[in-house]
Amino acid sequence: MAELIERQDSGAIARLVLNSPGNYNALSAEMIAALTGELDRIAGDDEVRVVVLAASGKAFCAGHDLRQMQAARGDEDGGAAAFADLFDRCARMMQMIPALLQPVIAEVQGIATAAGCQLVASCDMAVAAEGARFGVNGINIGLFCSTPMVALTRAVPPKAAFEMLTTGEFIDAARARELGLVNRVVAAGSLTETTMGMAATIAAKLPAAVRLGKRAFHDQLRLGLAEAYATSGAAMCQNILLPDTAEGMAAFLEKRPPSWS
Repeated sequence: MAELIERQDSGAIARLVLNSPGNYNALSAEMIAALTGELDRIAGDDEVRVVVLAASGKAFCAGHDLRQMQAARGDEDGGAAAFADLFDRCARMMQMIPALLQPVIAEVQGIATAAGCQLVASCDMAVAAEGARFGVNGINIGLFCSTPMVALTRAVPPKAAFEMLTTGEFIDAARARELGLVNRVVAAGSLTETTMGMAATIAAKLPAAVRLGKRAFHDQLRLGLAEAYATSGAAMCQNILLPDTAEGMAAFLEKRPPSWS
């Protein structure tokens, strides 16, 4: 049986590939557990500087596994406990992505729907192939995408998010870029090359600076203006006092490449 997550490391880049193309890489209980496990391993791996989240087959991710969810309705409580557990485990997995010290880039082809769109919105950056489509379309079957809404409303303007949530309509890659859900839109044939190139650019930076910066980035987003400046200022002081940062600044002034440890 093929692994649900294929890990393909390239230097300091960990590439995680959702590998269940038969159900469009749906976030089944098993897929959530597999991805959670990989993210947990990466969190403790200092050799990994950037994570790429990709998928096999025609789709990036079609959201939760509806067949699995419907089967839970046969439980004694009608599925109430199973649904609560599923949404809790999915929410914890989604929160692991911004909590990782390494930047995470989504590489999106085909469709990213409902919790699949949530997965893209949870990543720090995203590259999409021309022809990719995004939606939080649960409303079309009578289920408002309330948990995907959390990540989506932190990635795109609220009115645009609400329109997607209430109409169930898809947006194309170009519109996703306009709204800020994705960073770049490229030809399908160059999707992986572009994403891995972006990852390589980030991986070449001082790892300690990127890690401090990502943590400060997400911390300050939740704060008021004064608190955000205080938090970010403390992070910048911590960063500038690093010996490698002192070397980087000296190298810039002396017009030479830095010699980092």
